[in-house]
Amino acid sequence: MNELKAAAVPGRERSAGRAAAASATSARSRGGARRWVEAGALLGVGAAAAAWESARRRDLRRIEADPAGVALFERPRGEERDVVAPDGTRLRAELFGPDDAPPLVLVHGWTCARRFWAEQLHALADRYRIVTFDLRGHGDSEAPAGGDFSIDALADDLQAVLDATVPDGRRALLVGHSLGAMSIVAWAGRFPDEVERRAAGAALLNTGVGDLIDQSLIVKLPRGMRVAKAVVGGIFLSASGPLPPASPISLRAVRYVALAPSATPAQIAFCQEMVLACRRDVRAGCGRTLSRLDLADAIASLTVPTTVLGGGRDRLTPPPHVERMAAALPRLAERVELPRSGHMGPIEDPHAVNAALERLAVTAGVAPAVAVVS
Repeated sequence: MNELKAAAVPGRERSAGRAAAASATSARSRGGARRWVEAGALLGVGAAAAAWESARRRDLRRIEADPAGVALFERPRGEERDVVAPDGTRLRAELFGPDDAPPLVLVHGWTCARRFWAEQLHALADRYRIVTFDLRGHGDSEAPAGGDFSIDALADDLQAVLDATVPDGRRALLVGHSLGAMSIVAWAGRFPDEVERRAAGAALLNTGVGDLIDQSLIVKLPRGMRVAKAVVGGIFLSASGPLPPASPISLRAVRYVALAPSATPAQIAFCQEMVLACRRDVRAGCGRTLSRLDLADAIASLTVPTTVLGGGRDRLTPPPHVERMAAALPRLAERVELPRSGHMGPIEDPHAVNAALERLAVTAGVAPAVAVVS
């Protein structure tokens, strides 16, 4: 029996050895698999980072090579002036051109700044007395102490700018883009007695007077989901979270939301820079105003010759807005559609926009001595 026990011990030891060896092999196998997974993950991260950097550099090369960037990023410099709104908010205005030239007041839109009008300054500042200003909270203008970004406050701001920059007895062409155009319509409704005294004509570019969320093409949902679209649209307009830094993704997001596929790299980058520079509280405050905007009654007070212009590829204020405004205006001067343009018409198709403004000046009887009307 002892001999059998003695003989069995080496067998157990060999079995245990084989088990240990198998366990070690299994551990090495798991460790190897884990290292392969880790290596694969690192390779994936590295590949993604390389692709991201490649896209970023490619975008930069395209932007730098785009001739449109010269006019956009190297805008003229004018005479800066501070204007104080009725509620005490300080607005930064800038004036260009000869003092005795016909006044042209340019009002930019949501999340932009007065430099939005770079193309118009290059083309028109030698023949017009151009006034630009930053909407409250935008660019170099102060944000209102009480957080008032209402459309009435924006109308009051426009009245203050006109009082400070357009001499008595002179009538200006009022040109607004998006929220800037809405501010002009709101001004007309708020100050109807001032309209024909202060304005010779008006141009409403890429804008609307209501139903902005319902008509928007940013989020496309079936007709039966209007409530869901209203919720999503309201969140989009009034979101106060920080925007991501400039990147290949943000560049493409700005193009999708605000420009047409035909927009050039410099045009997209210029718009991206303005949007990302806008303060988040200002973006949200004005967005809330846009989400509940209704100027259907006010537009009847805009009793001067008025041009309405829209982009055929505008997702934010698509063509039905142009049709609605054209039908409601007391003195429609011209209806213009830029079929290949998105929401940023003055940037995407500046020659067509500038020509439309010059035609309006002729219609309104305030054209300079030399004007391009074709």
